Amino acid sequence: MNKIIAIAQHKGGVGKTTSVINIGAALARKGHKVLLVDLDAQANLTESLGVAAGTKGVLEALAADESVKPTNIKENIDLLPSSLDLAGTEVELLNSIGREYKLKEALQPISKKYNYILIDCPPSLGLLTVNALTVADEVYIPLQAEYLAVKGLKSLLDIITLIKKQLNKRLKIGGVFITQYDKRKVLNRDTSESLPELFKGHILKTKIRDNVALAEAPTACKDIFSYAPTSNGAEDYKALTDEIIKNNK
Repeated sequence: MNKIIAIAQHKGGVGKTTSVINIGAALARKGHKVLLVDLDAQANLTESLGVAAGTKGVLEALAADESVKPTNIKENIDLLPSSLDLAGTEVELLNSIGREYKLKEALQPISKKYNYILIDCPPSLGLLTVNALTVADEVYIPLQAEYLAVKGLKSLLDIITLIKKQLNKRLKIGGVFITQYDKRKVLNRDTSESLPELFKGHILKTKIRDNVALAEAPTACKDIFSYAPTSNGAEDYKALTDEIIKNNK
């Protein structure tokens, strides 16, 4: 299997990077070869994995200056790092021919080396996110169980529909999953209960519970399975990854 998955959400702080790291780690633990792509100029994914921001990766790939050379993180996991300069590259791409396909062109020579490629999208609906959705087979959307987060999801769903129609006919929504969930909060419970009706067929069963270990793991440059293997975070991301794999059978 060769599957390209974008983790996208234009709202920041919802757990995109955390999800990319830990879904990737869960897949690698099952023996899958995984490439993580940091498409965010903040380079949080890159730094969370202990790689210096600015290490050659996405920036050079999009500029087509040289062939893509991922950085190995651990067994079965490679990373295409980001840098702060990526924000400038997005502006430069605006006047480039075929600008929506630059990431697809960059990944094409190496994509078959991996069972899964996970793309950490920036918190925006700009050209970098469009590039991710243009190359992806599926998009998964992390969502906080809060009113404003749910209300803002429609903009992203509209963009996905447009890209599917004009740029990438195979793109599909793999699912929406709830993050930072606390069952003690009435707002979290009420909102999560309303989601299946609002977004029929898209809500995954697994909820990622609010768990301090998930916030701590990046400071140690570790995934949740290495940092706190018995935590709720490890249990939840294992379940989420199993659900994603099941959806792809």
